[in-house]
Amino acid sequence: QVQLVESGGGLVQAGGSLRLSCAASGTIFSRYTMAWYRQAPGKQRELVASITRYGGTNYADPEKGRFTISRDNAKNMMYLQMNTLKPEDTAVYYCNRIVLPYFDWGPGTQVTVSS
Repeated sequence: QVQLVESGGGLVQAGGSLRLSCAASGTIFSRYTMAWYRQAPGKQRELVASITRYGGTNYADPEKGRFTISRDNAKNMMYLQMNTLKPEDTAVYYCNRIVLPYFDWGPGTQVTVSS
């Protein structure tokens, strides 16, 4: 059974940075295009960024130039470097596949950006 565990969130002031981590177990992680998602209170979960098994990346427009997604297939890890954070980035961040069927969702990691 695949397990995803996100970490690295926290409280940061606007303009600050955070680095999120996603640890995957129970699967051959390198086979999959993976993604970061986020869900703000009262809103639907949305795609933030994705990375192919070979390292090709794609970002939602608001995150372009501020966020960097990366992965280490040897360690079954994925990362999201978030710079120049804004209050509207406040959400719970999750990692998962980019396509269905999703793995079971992990607990997520809370990111709170104060103004």
